[in-house]
Amino acid sequence: MKTKAVRLYGKNDLRLEEFELPAIKDNEILAKVICDSICMSSYKAAHEADIHKRVPSDTAQNPVIIGHEFAGEIVEVGNKWKNRFNPGDKFSIQPALNYKDGPVGLLSAPGYSYQYIGGDATYVIIPNEVMENDCLLHYTGNGFYPASLSEPLSCVIGAMHANYHTEQGSYIHCMDIKEEGNIAILAGVGPMGLAAINYAIHRTDRKPKLLIVTDIDQSRLDRAELLYSPEEAAKNGIELKYINTGKMENPVAALKNLTKGYGYDDVFVFAPVVPIIEQADELLAVDGCLNFFAGPAKTDFKAPFNFYNVHYARTHIVGTSGGNNDDMVEALDMMSKGLDPAGLVTHIGGINAVIDTTMNLPHIPGGKKLIYTHIDMPLTAISDFEEKGKSNPVYAAMHKLCDANNGLWSVDAEDYLLANADKL
Repeated sequence: MKTKAVRLYGKNDLRLEEFELPAIKDNEILAKVICDSICMSSYKAAHEADIHKRVPSDTAQNPVIIGHEFAGEIVEVGNKWKNRFNPGDKFSIQPALNYKDGPVGLLSAPGYSYQYIGGDATYVIIPNEVMENDCLLHYTGNGFYPASLSEPLSCVIGAMHANYHTEQGSYIHCMDIKEEGNIAILAGVGPMGLAAINYAIHRTDRKPKLLIVTDIDQSRLDRAELLYSPEEAAKNGIELKYINTGKMENPVAALKNLTKGYGYDDVFVFAPVVPIIEQADELLAVDGCLNFFAGPAKTDFKAPFNFYNVHYARTHIVGTSGGNNDDMVEALDMMSKGLDPAGLVTHIGGINAVIDTTMNLPHIPGGKKLIYTHIDMPLTAISDFEEKGKSNPVYAAMHKLCDANNGLWSVDAEDYLLANADKL
C-alpha cells in the first residue's frame, strides 16, 4: 500500500512524499485519513524538530509524519483487534498516548513521533500502542471534520475539567468549573477560544451563570458573537457578553463591575501574553482558579502573580496541555449528538497545501485550517469561495453550501468537495 504524506526530516524541513507502507502486523490497523486540522503544535514541531519534546532525535534517518488532529476510515484490521474494530469504521485518535516505550517515551504521539502514522497522510498504520491505550476512538456522527476537530475540543474540555475549587476550612479539591459561577475567557476569540465558548454554552452537566469573552480585535469579536450568540447562551441559562478590552481605560475594573465587584471564579488565558496573565490574576474572586491554557514558545516564559491572594484569598493556577481519552470521548459524543465545531474552520486545503500552511501558520489570519489529504487544493479561505467560484463551478457550489450554513463549513460542503475534488 502506497501512501502520500508530509514528513519531518529536521528543523524547517518538511517534505511531501509518496512511499510504500509495510504490511500491517497482527496487532496493527491500516487506516485511510480523510482530513486533518493543522495545529500550532505542528508549527512548533516543524520549526523545533528534535528540540520538541515529542519529536525523536533521528528524523533525518527516520522521518515522521506530521499532523495529529485527524479522522478517517479503517481499512484493514489485524487479528488482535478484530473484536473491537471493523473495516469501514470511522475514527478519531487521541494523540497523547503517554506511552513509555514509544519513540520518545512518555510524550510519544501520532503526528510527532512515528514513521507511519500522522494526520497529513493518505493512509497510515495505527500501531498497537494506540489501541492498547484506548486512543483509537469510534466516531458515529455525520461527516469527518467534526471528528478531526474533536481533538482541539477535547483540549478545552480537559481544561475546564482541570479547574478546581475549595471550601473555607477544607483542602478537598472540587474539580471542574464552579457551578453557576462567573467565567472569563481572555483573548478568547481565536480557534481554541471559540471551541471553549461552544463547549461552555452547550454542555449540560455544569454551566456558569455569567460568561464573558474578551479580545482587542473587534472583527473577531463580532464573528464570535455571530457564531455563538448571547441569545443562544441564554437558552441554557447563561449570560454571555463579548467585550473589547482594547477600548477600555481600566479593563479589570470594568470587568469586575459586571460581577458587582465579586470577580471571576474561573479565568482562562488563551494567549501567552504577560499583561493578560496579570489581568487574569486581578480578576480572580476568592477561591478563583486561573487556567493558563495558551502554550508559550519560550521555555523561560514568566509572569507576576499575586501571592498575597494565594495565601489569603485561596486563588490558584492550573495549566493543561491537551485533553485525555475521557475528554476525547466526551467531545466525540457531543459531536455525534449534533454539536457542530464548524465555527473554528476558516480555510480549506488539500495535501499539497500542508507544508506552506504549517510553516507559516502564525501569519495566516483566521481560524482552523482544515486539510483533505486525498485532494490537491490550495489553502483557500471559505470567504473567498464566492470570488473563486466565478471561474470554477466547484468553488461556486461550495460557496452556496457554506452560505446556507451561515458562512460556515458543513457536512454537505465536505461531501461535495470529496465528490468533486477532481474538477478543482
